Amino acid sequence: MALYFTSINSGSNGNCYYIGNDHEAVLVDIGLTCKEVEIRMNRLGLSISKVKAIFISHEHSDHIRGLAVFAKKYKLPVYISTLTLRNSRLLLDANNTFSLSHQQHIQIGSLKVAAFSKFHDAADPYSFTVECNEVRVGVFTDIGSVCDRLIAHFKNCHAAFLEANYDAQMLENGSYPYFLKRRITNGHGHLSNTQALELFINHKAPYMSHLLLSHLSKDNNDAALVEKLFKNVAGDTFIKVASRHEETELYYVSNSQNTPEPYSFDPSLYQPAQLNLF
Repeated sequence: MALYFTSINSGSNGNCYYIGNDHEAVLVDIGLTCKEVEIRMNRLGLSISKVKAIFISHEHSDHIRGLAVFAKKYKLPVYISTLTLRNSRLLLDANNTFSLSHQQHIQIGSLKVAAFSKFHDAADPYSFTVECNEVRVGVFTDIGSVCDRLIAHFKNCHAAFLEANYDAQMLENGSYPYFLKRRITNGHGHLSNTQALELFINHKAPYMSHLLLSHLSKDNNDAALVEKLFKNVAGDTFIKVASRHEETELYYVSNSQNTPEPYSFDPSLYQPAQLNLF
């Protein structure tokens, strides 16, 4: 069975990632408004009825902006750590909110979601992998430094969203104040292009078919530059920069077919009744 995945949006203006199979799916973070997530899923032909749970990485607004409205509207369970929930100051349905912990595994239908802690300047931040029939897609963004946990999960992924937030020289020579530059680079901020590239070169699985470069800085990175860096060493792995302005195509990966081909959606087959945009 294939896993389908797309970036609904990726960047400091909002983050949301979709991973699922033919029957169920999960969202990691909802940093866009509920309506905007609906619109983008609609354009991709993704039915919200397949979404069975939401997983939250941390409490920064670009990851939770639309969470409360979306979860309430669709009555979806939210998996969020106790400290993240407390610091988010969101009012969620207590009966449909579940705590996360390090190295926890949650079964969502035939999907297995693994959560593990990461380095980031948040109360209790997590990264995730989503697995179905031994096919794994990772969501690895907002990470201050590469650790053994990240390496262990990354090296087992067939596809991944990987942060490549900034070019070190652009950041150093840019207009950000000193304290913000240090926050980004102090080991609890974000991964640079170089750090992400080293992780990819040294630890990618031979069967990794897709890498979506994620959470690029608007001011301190260049999409064409970082895409070229990775494509130069990618081999057969498909490289794509996840946009901060729109959704990516819907990709799929499976054990039997790992070619970097986007899922094809035929709008003429879409039934508008499956999605309420109002």
